[in-house]
Amino acid sequence: MITMCMGFGCNAAGVVGCRIIDSPRERLIAILTNSFVPCNGRFPFLIAISTIFIASTVQGFSQSIISTIAVIFVILLGIFFTLIISKLLSKTILKGMPSSFVLELPPYRKPQFGKILVRSIFDRTLFVLGRAISVAAPAGLIIWLFANIGINGENLLTIVANFLNPLAQLMGLDGYILTAFVFGIPANEIVLPIILMCYLGGNTLVNLDDTFSIGQILIANGWTILTAINVMLFTILHYPCATTLLTIKKETGSWKWTFISFLLPTVCGIMLCIFTNLIYHIFV
Repeated sequence: MITMCMGFGCNAAGVVGCRIIDSPRERLIAILTNSFVPCNGRFPFLIAISTIFIASTVQGFSQSIISTIAVIFVILLGIFFTLIISKLLSKTILKGMPSSFVLELPPYRKPQFGKILVRSIFDRTLFVLGRAISVAAPAGLIIWLFANIGINGENLLTIVANFLNPLAQLMGLDGYILTAFVFGIPANEIVLPIILMCYLGGNTLVNLDDTFSIGQILIANGWTILTAINVMLFTILHYPCATTLLTIKKETGSWKWTFISFLLPTVCGIMLCIFTNLIYHIFV
């Protein structure tokens, strides 16, 4: 539970926090399911989409309440999937006896704030920051190249979007949205800027602070309430960012478990979006 709560700030930090779990089996379960909890990078996107599309279904002061409820619901959904997948893992590939968690309190000593600050910075903050930088720099170059290199009048981002469009349509999305999630693997914060860049036909990331302008661009490109719902669901349930994946590799020492941690939330997100899209078209 503690490591899951740490994931709300950063999934990579939550993975590192799993070190406090003595049982290797339960530590691995906690690592594999940590990304089901939305990190701080996903909240602005969730709030923006909820404000633009969910809140617009009502009028007056209740708009903010409805928007808040929608965000809380998808967060609780992520927690629900965390518990369900943890249970499934403990009954299948990571079967074993549950262990008790006993935390022995050490003798009380006066806190040494200098030592705490130094250890926190060097042992944790710089560790995660270093991995983020090692991913962000090459990823930024790749995004720029795909946005600026063209074939037969279309840039590579558009070609990738057209390739992903059949799966995206099945999920109630479009090819550009799915492309943005693919290229947003360095950090969840850049998913929306990539979507806007694709829609506006630009060659650099677009970052708008005006929610109304963002909404106008998304609606003009075919977004509906169904699109917004499925985007919010897939924001909660998709692969961890690259920094978290590298941290998982470091903590587990295995590419196999890193791949499983990538696959688990992604499969859940794709299946849930397909289900939501199917139900919507049956009843609406």
